[in-house]
Amino acid sequence: MSVDEALIEQFTEDGVVCVRGVLSAEEVAEAQAAIAAVQDSPSQLAQVASAADDPGEFFEDFCRWHEIAAVEQLARHSAVPVIAGQLMRTPSVRLYHDHILVKEGKTRQRTPWHQDQPYYNVDGCGVSAWIPVDPVPEAGCLEVVAGTHRGPWLMPRTFLSGEAKWFPEGTLGELPDIEADRDAFTIRRYELQPGDAIFFDFLSVHGAPGFPFDGRRRVLSLRYLSDAARHAPRRWRTSPPFEGLESQLAEGEPMEHPLFPVVWSAPGD
Repeated sequence: MSVDEALIEQFTEDGVVCVRGVLSAEEVAEAQAAIAAVQDSPSQLAQVASAADDPGEFFEDFCRWHEIAAVEQLARHSAVPVIAGQLMRTPSVRLYHDHILVKEGKTRQRTPWHQDQPYYNVDGCGVSAWIPVDPVPEAGCLEVVAGTHRGPWLMPRTFLSGEAKWFPEGTLGELPDIEADRDAFTIRRYELQPGDAIFFDFLSVHGAPGFPFDGRRRVLSLRYLSDAARHAPRRWRTSPPFEGLESQLAEGEPMEHPLFPVVWSAPGD
């Protein structure tokens, strides 16, 4: 599967595009089974990111591809890394990590507006693919603010308490109050079917509403690094953490490590 030049140009301009039918019906079934396996056996990184009194639940877990074969298969061998590489115009793509996100029906908890890049231990271009395995109405979809991938970096905060645990207070600008004036921003969101995917730049400002519907919203999110990505050790615990990596990769080095395998190379490279 490949994308046309118009879509690549749109991604370059907006930092976000929707690609339909990225996963086949069989691959969607594999992703559903993989998400169930993650929920049945969560890792130490798993958390419930919703309050105890929420009538639903927001569950998430990270970095399971090396334990759950279906996650690895989809992350490495589906069309997703091919499209990621084409959108980034990069000669090769490395898998960064996988992220499972499940909002049960009636979940009130919103995923606050944020950028992913400031939470990470990498500098340079990367892209996330947000792939639901359930139908998602537009009102329950991930939302991305077009153009924000051009920067600047904005203050990352904890989702529930709003703490500045990564960068010291005052060192980065604050996110604008998008909810106070949504019409002032170009917000992309879509009605999605299982296997559709939203691709967005690591620096794009994005968030998601709760899921006040009868169904559930299960998402496999796969994150990829461009050839230009470089290791950027932080003085704080990144999300997700890669414990001990700073002793194996120096600051500024390419992400050449078994944790981040090459999953696609452009033809001829």
